[in-house]
Amino acid sequence: MGFTSGLGAVTLKNLTHFIQHFLEGNFVKYYHHAFYFVFPIIGFTLVYLIIKYIIRNKVSHGIPSTLYAIAKRKGIMRQYQMFGSILTAPITVGFGGSVGLEGPTVATGAAIGSNISRMFHMNQTTRNLLVGCAAAGAMSSIFKAPIAAIIFAIEVFSLDLTLASMLPLLLASLSAILTSYFFFGDDIILPFKIEDEFHFSDAPFYMILGVVAALVSIYFTVVYDRIQSFFDTISSPMKRVLIGGIGIGILIYFIPPLYGEGFDVINNLIAGNPEKALTNNFLGLDTSNFWTVIMLLCGLIVFKIIASALTFGAGGVGGIFAPTLFMGSLMGHCFAKLVNYSSWLNSSISESNFTLVGMAGLMAGVLQAPLTAIFLIAELTGGYDLFIPLMLTSAISFSIAKSYLPHSVYTMELGRKGELITHDKDHAVLTLMDIKKIIETNFIPLNPKMTLGDIVHQAVVKSNRNIFPVIGQKSDKLVGIILLDDIRPIMFDQTLYDNVLARDVMQNPPEIIDLNNDKMTDIMKKFQDSGAWNLPVVKDEKYIGFISKSKLLTAYRRQLINITN
Repeated sequence: MGFTSGLGAVTLKNLTHFIQHFLEGNFVKYYHHAFYFVFPIIGFTLVYLIIKYIIRNKVSHGIPSTLYAIAKRKGIMRQYQMFGSILTAPITVGFGGSVGLEGPTVATGAAIGSNISRMFHMNQTTRNLLVGCAAAGAMSSIFKAPIAAIIFAIEVFSLDLTLASMLPLLLASLSAILTSYFFFGDDIILPFKIEDEFHFSDAPFYMILGVVAALVSIYFTVVYDRIQSFFDTISSPMKRVLIGGIGIGILIYFIPPLYGEGFDVINNLIAGNPEKALTNNFLGLDTSNFWTVIMLLCGLIVFKIIASALTFGAGGVGGIFAPTLFMGSLMGHCFAKLVNYSSWLNSSISESNFTLVGMAGLMAGVLQAPLTAIFLIAELTGGYDLFIPLMLTSAISFSIAKSYLPHSVYTMELGRKGELITHDKDHAVLTLMDIKKIIETNFIPLNPKMTLGDIVHQAVVKSNRNIFPVIGQKSDKLVGIILLDDIRPIMFDQTLYDNVLARDVMQNPPEIIDLNNDKMTDIMKKFQDSGAWNLPVVKDEKYIGFISKSKLLTAYRRQLINITN
C-alpha cells in the first residue's frame, strides 16, 4: 500500500507540474496574461468530458469520498476510483484550479487498497486498515513526513491506535517515503530549516495567532460550505463548468498567485520574500510599501478559499489540504509583519516561524486535526524547536473552531447525515450498521374500517406477531397500530365482531422511525425513551415495516464483534 500510494503521488505530482509548467511557461509568459482567464474554463471542460465519456461515474472529492466508503460501504471503493483522480486532478490543478493534490492521492491509494483487499477476500476491519495505510502512504510520500502521515491516518480516518494497526501503518508510511526518495531525491515541498529560536516572550503572540487562526478557519469553512450549497442548486453540469470556470478565471487573471496549489508562494513567505510572490499583481502596485504588501496578503487570504470552492463547484477534482496551508502561511506571515511594524508593542518576532505556525493553526481549525498539524510542521522543518508554539497555537485554534463548527471541511456533509466514523466506539458501531437490513416486514396490515371479526380471522389467526399496523385505505400512510393486548379482552366476544372497528381500538405508536431522517443513534434513543420492543418504520410518510429492539441489539453486537476483532 505504501509503494502504490507513493507511485500515485509521484504520478499526480509530475503530471500536474508538467501541465502547469507547459501552460504558464509557454503561453502566459511568452504570449499573453489573458490566458490565465481562459485556462480554467478549458480545464474544467476537459474534466467534465473525461468524467462523462471515459470514467462514466462521478469522481468525488478525495478524503470525504474515502470517509464515506469506510462509514457506509464497509470500506469498499469501486474500481474506477483507482484511476479517476489520476485522470482528472492534474488537469484541474494544472489548468489553474486553486486546489491541492493530497486528497486525490489519498483517494487513489485508498481505492487501490480497497480493491486489493477484495481480491484477497479480506474482512472489513482489514480493509479499513488498508485504506488507512493508503492515506498514511500518500501523505508520507507528498510531504516526506512519515510520522505526521501515520497520525493523519489515525486522526482523520478514526483508526484504532493499537499494535495490530501501528505496524502496517509504519510499513506503509516507510515504503511510501522511500518511493518518494527514489523518484524525487532529497527535494521536499517546503525546504526550510529553523533559524530563529522560540522565546518565552513570544508566547502571548502565538496565543493571539491561535485565536486569529480559529476565526480564519470559521471563515474558510463557512465560505466553502455556502459556495458548495450554491452550486448544488445548479442541475446542469455545463452551467456549473461555465459559472465556476469564469469565476476562477477572473480571480486568477487579477490575482495570479491563486493559480494551482500555491507552494511557491508559501516558500517565498517562509524565506522572508513575500515581494517575489506579489510582484506580478495586476494593478502593478509597489510591493516595497508595507501597507501594500499587507493589503495584497490579506486579499490572498480572502480570495483563496473562494477560488478553491469555485474550483470544486465547477466540477474540478482536488483537495483542500494545500489551500489550508496556503492561507495559513499568509495569515501567520501577515500577523508577524503587523506585530513587528507596530512600534508601540516594542517587539520583534520571527516572520518565518509565525508563517510555519500559522499553517499549523489553520490546519488544526479547518481540518480539525491538531496532532497532524503539529507533527507535520515539526517534521517539515527538520526538528522540534517550534513544538511549544505549534502546540499552543493549534490547541487554541482547534478548541475555538470545534466549539463553533462541530465538523471539519472533510466531514461536515457526512457528520450532518450521521454517517461519520469517529473514535467513539459506540458511535462508530451505530454508524456502520445498515438500518434497512434490520427492518422486518412480516406484519399483516389492517385498514381503519376493518371489523373485529375480520381482524381476528384475517390477521390474528394468520400472524405469529402480536402487533398490527393500521394503514390508510387510500394511501400507504401509517395511521396507528393495534397490539394483541388491545383486543384480547374482546376478541372472543362474537357479539362485538361487527360492531367494533379497527379505528376504535387502534392507538398511536410510542415513536415512529423515519427512514429518511433518523440516524441509528436516533433510533436507539427512541427505543430507550419509549421503552417499546417494536417501532414502526416509515419513508415519505408511507409504512415500510417494523424494527424490533431484540434484532437491533443483535445486529449491534455482531457489528461490534466485526470492528473489534
